[in-house]
Amino acid sequence: MKEYKIKTYEEAIQVIEEVGLLPLAPLVLDFPALNTITTPESWHSDTEYDPWIWRTRFSVDGVAGYGKFMKKKSILISRDFLPYFKAVIGHNESVEDRYQKGHVSREALNLYRIISEEGVIDTRELRTRAGLRDKEHKKVFDNGLLELQGSMDIVISGIKEKINAEGDKNGWSSTSFETYDSWASRNKIETLAVEKEKARNYLLNHFHAVASENSVKKLKKILGE
Repeated sequence: MKEYKIKTYEEAIQVIEEVGLLPLAPLVLDFPALNTITTPESWHSDTEYDPWIWRTRFSVDGVAGYGKFMKKKSILISRDFLPYFKAVIGHNESVEDRYQKGHVSREALNLYRIISEEGVIDTRELRTRAGLRDKEHKKVFDNGLLELQGSMDIVISGIKEKINAEGDKNGWSSTSFETYDSWASRNKIETLAVEKEKARNYLLNHFHAVASENSVKKLKKILGE
């Protein structure tokens, strides 16, 4: 597989568009990840070369979908391949319908309803609205978000800076969430009426062209045999 070493946000976009799938940290052996194609010292440098800053910028700019879509890992998926991943990982039925069939937890349904209603909402506000601010509810909250990201019902759409009374940045920023449908619509990403197996084959054909045989075997398992 081609070796990548990059320094700039623009170079990262090129890799995402070329490979189609870029996890933040290694997901598959011999497959690029954002932290393996950049230098360790660039991370958290708070400069234009900081991949930690880029990760949400990809989503804000509509370059790539961002979320914990697979294996509970943070993943970037290019806008061209996103509809195909959605067809494979996502569901034809709504969150509400899947909840009625017992396939979605009550917590995930509640979070999805709030995110849908708000459009874009940051983590702090979402926890408050969901009544899950207490420490003992953190795991329930986190699991609900993982469930919705794992089915690509929601995406990370950006971050919200924590600002003090004087208007200055103060403390850790907070991740913002949006439904996949809302984010895709805003960024003019089409919805594909394609069968799951056809979408899966399309993705695997692509990965055969850009990745090693071992990587493709792992991706096959992740995408479902």
